[in-house]
Amino acid sequence: MLDVFLVFLRLGLTSFGGPVAHLAYFRQKFVDELRWVSAADYGALLALCQFLPGPASSQAGFSIGLLRAGWRGGLAAWVGFTLPSAVIMACIAAFAAVSGPVHAVLHGLQLAAVAVVAQAVWVMARGFCPSLLTRALAIGAMVAVCCIPGSWGQIFVIVAGGLLGRILLPAPAEVAGSDNFRAVSRPAGAVCLAAFFGLLGAAFLPLNGLAGLGAAFYRSGALVFGGGHVVLPLLRDAVVGPGWVGAKMFLAGYGAAQAMPGPLFTVASFLGFAVAGPVGALVALIGIFLPGVLVVAGALPFWQSLRTRPGLASALQGVNAAVVGLLAAAWLGLIRYGAIQSFWDVPVVLVASAVLLAGRAKPLPVVAACAVVGLVL
Repeated sequence: MLDVFLVFLRLGLTSFGGPVAHLAYFRQKFVDELRWVSAADYGALLALCQFLPGPASSQAGFSIGLLRAGWRGGLAAWVGFTLPSAVIMACIAAFAAVSGPVHAVLHGLQLAAVAVVAQAVWVMARGFCPSLLTRALAIGAMVAVCCIPGSWGQIFVIVAGGLLGRILLPAPAEVAGSDNFRAVSRPAGAVCLAAFFGLLGAAFLPLNGLAGLGAAFYRSGALVFGGGHVVLPLLRDAVVGPGWVGAKMFLAGYGAAQAMPGPLFTVASFLGFAVAGPVGALVALIGIFLPGVLVVAGALPFWQSLRTRPGLASALQGVNAAVVGLLAAAWLGLIRYGAIQSFWDVPVVLVASAVLLAGRAKPLPVVAACAVVGLVL
């Protein structure tokens, strides 16, 4: 449990770039370096998390901790990966330090995120798109999700990727299972799924105070597919609509979240603190992450038996290719929604991307350098 916590704490402190980059970091750390999971298991786990509602990178991290060290390992992984950015976001809300020099540093970090995400897309494309057909599926998924924005577009792309993979891609001769996926028993999985749907029903009841705050964030976490940027419209309706947080404060939290390490869903810490102080931050944080944890833990034991079927293995290849297209579209979204704001931002992104892709530098010094450049510019 302690090993899991420390590894994920380091990732929580250094994993800039949002969910796109996190999935690549996880693959490098847990498949290539530590060998906690095999490449096949990681691909199957990634496909499952993309199918389910919730933050895919946090669900993947929780699942890796769960498979490594049981339920305590899953909790340790979530706390380690989430804690750094959650604390930082709560502190920003407390001091409202989102203007002047701090805003300039945040912009520099956004430029670093563009470069880090570009590296992540490249790494994952090499792993999940080895053939011409899978590359075509990835490009088609990128175009489709750009034309059909929002959750429905992402769901369509993932489902279409699975169907096309099942039809067009050859099935492996033999698909091996994994005892690791039996870390959760089927009865325990059924309890988690029942809790997920039961709490979702309760979240639509008219509740007040902290219970209402937790319900609003639970709904947002339970109804979003793709995570990351997709949850922001739901959160805006949840907190700006009732008047809990002003529109400017909400946008400040959104901008700060883009520059934080760890999961983007920790914007809930910022918003919860703005509504009800430290207790509100904790309630919002648990509320937005809990549905994703429950649904992935509930699905894991059933996914073990389903993924060993050869026909599904072909579908999973198509899903993984579609995921690469989704990630590429997310990278384009960073540019489209204002990460690059002036001519001078372009060479910063190009140099940072070149250093990461060609020089194979670690992300942290590149991120730090971009923060300094943002302040200077």
